[in-house]
Amino acid sequence: MEQAKPAAEVATARNRKVVLREYITRPPREDDMLLVDGGAVPLRVPDGAAGPAVLVKNLYLSCDPYMRGRMRDNHNSFIPRSSPDRPQSSHLTPVLGVRVCDTRVQLCIARCTLLPTGSRAAVRFSYTRPTTPSHPHQLDTYQNPGEFGSTYQNCSTDQAGEASQTHSRTDGGMEQANPAAEVPTARNRKVVLREYITRAPREDDMLLVDGGAVPLRVPEGAAGPAVLVKNLYLSCDPYMRGRMRDNHNSYIPPFKPGSVRFFPNVQFAFRSDCEGLGVARVVDSTHPGFAAGDIVSGMTGWEEYSLIEKPEQLNKIQQSDIPLSYHLGLLGMPGFTAYAGFYELCSPKKGEFVFVSAASGAVGQIVGQLAKLHGCYVVGSAGTNQKVELLKDKFGFDAAFNYKEEPDLTAALKRYFPEGIDIYFENVGGSMLDAVLVNMRMHGRIAVCGMVSQHGMTDPVGIHNLFFLVPKRIKMQGFIQSDFLNLFPQFLDDVAKHYRDGKIVYVEDMSTGLDNAPAAFVGLFSGKNVGKQVVCVSQE
Repeated sequence: MEQAKPAAEVATARNRKVVLREYITRPPREDDMLLVDGGAVPLRVPDGAAGPAVLVKNLYLSCDPYMRGRMRDNHNSFIPRSSPDRPQSSHLTPVLGVRVCDTRVQLCIARCTLLPTGSRAAVRFSYTRPTTPSHPHQLDTYQNPGEFGSTYQNCSTDQAGEASQTHSRTDGGMEQANPAAEVPTARNRKVVLREYITRAPREDDMLLVDGGAVPLRVPEGAAGPAVLVKNLYLSCDPYMRGRMRDNHNSYIPPFKPGSVRFFPNVQFAFRSDCEGLGVARVVDSTHPGFAAGDIVSGMTGWEEYSLIEKPEQLNKIQQSDIPLSYHLGLLGMPGFTAYAGFYELCSPKKGEFVFVSAASGAVGQIVGQLAKLHGCYVVGSAGTNQKVELLKDKFGFDAAFNYKEEPDLTAALKRYFPEGIDIYFENVGGSMLDAVLVNMRMHGRIAVCGMVSQHGMTDPVGIHNLFFLVPKRIKMQGFIQSDFLNLFPQFLDDVAKHYRDGKIVYVEDMSTGLDNAPAAFVGLFSGKNVGKQVVCVSQE
């Protein structure tokens, strides 16, 4: 029986290229351009090309002064400007010598000349476009290398830069490279910050973009051990609002609006401008502590795939009966913030009176339950009646109230704490803190975790009752959870046991899809979330 002949395998070769980082107005420097790995390219003109095309191997590039003008953001020149950071579409067009690897120009098309495989030509061609000129009629065929002058005539093929690859002559004389193992790729969507803001965040401050195809392998040129991860869950936390300001005096640096980072030997790898805590699966690793398939938590980009360049900051998760997303809340940064702040700063004693603001949030719900387990009387405030009922019925608070329905917060706290407040876990600030200071007991403690009411203000509200710190000898201290990292293993053991024993419950507000991440984050500042806000990027 006659069988069809299998299609000939198309050879590939690695394709390095030079890209312009950004437009400049000063004299050019070497670091204005970057040499990147464009990945493996088939050594054949694509079947889907819009018209006749020629694939070439570049031998020589010309450096000319006029190219300096194309590095400016100038649209009024005789020749188009270059396009920074766009390896697919730069317009730099020096003259270079090329070897024709494959051609499919039809003989019947006017002004198009069929170029036999192996012939040489001079062509105007981009540094960084895929090596398939779209106008083959601009090529000048020649057979004599001497037409380029004595320097070129005396150059061998190896001297032209071809010694780095082993070639074989097949397919009617076409020059082919022995194919290397192909690295799989995946599209990588990501959330970027448009620009710094001073007001409350809005959804349109962030943009979902397509970062292109990324190789699913740690780049060979990485500066040190690194881990490539596929993000599963992302955490939305109020502290991220501070990173949207142009403020370099904080404990954590701001995001970089519109920034693009090239990783060594990766063709078009953006780093997501927005980042936060996440749970992810390891895809590839050059770090001895992590292997493909491991589940980790730590700082990652708001994107589908992230290259973690400081893998020592990741925590490996041992999968168990506890949901993976809980490692962003109950067993993650919010849970540890509650644990460290309550036990280390508040120094609770059985029978003390505890007040928690923003009590239904990621941190507050855990503080209240830890206080109840310690034998304290606990009251929480929230912004809706639904959340108030949640505090009492699910989290076991002794009482709770809707602060939006209280015209006088000082009087409301006096009603719930007739004997005063021993411990206040501060998440709100503003008028709530002022009211608490009046109602604190002697030697009271205030752990300042956050002040969400002030995050969207360009002119923050001042506090009027700070003097009460003096006569009541109140201790008020701000903190961040990383101050107490030595306690993290103990925290994991204690809280996981409480959860398994049914002594602590946890509530999440899960949004699905990276496209819903901006809305999920913005909702934190208007109280839309009920419980810990998490974004599910992938449900694998």
